[in-house]
Amino acid sequence: MARTTRELRQRRHKRIRRRLSGTAERPRVAVSRTNRHISAQIIDDVAGRTLAAASSVEASMKATSGGNVEGAKAVAAVLAERAKAANITTVVFDRGGFDYHGRVAAFADTLRSAGLEF
Repeated sequence: MARTTRELRQRRHKRIRRRLSGTAERPRVAVSRTNRHISAQIIDDVAGRTLAAASSVEASMKATSGGNVEGAKAVAAVLAERAKAANITTVVFDRGGFDYHGRVAAFADTLRSAGLEF
């Protein structure tokens, strides 16, 4: 039976989430990507709360596209700034079943260079 790309990604994400969880000390950075946009949240899974979020859909990000590496870097810089404002320094990176390549890798590299540890 043929599976769609979305179904395969969701299966990979479930497999990743089995062993990956965010705590108050080390929250999870969950990345979501579409063809046009990229977004991410910093989540405390124990409390079930989103601590910080950033997306290319936001009004402040209108000038940048989330569909390319530069847009992903811009969104990551905004998220890192918000994480610092919330006193978050160490995180767990959840790629959401997406390949660690292109926009997702650029996103992670920008978070690292901005001072987040994972």
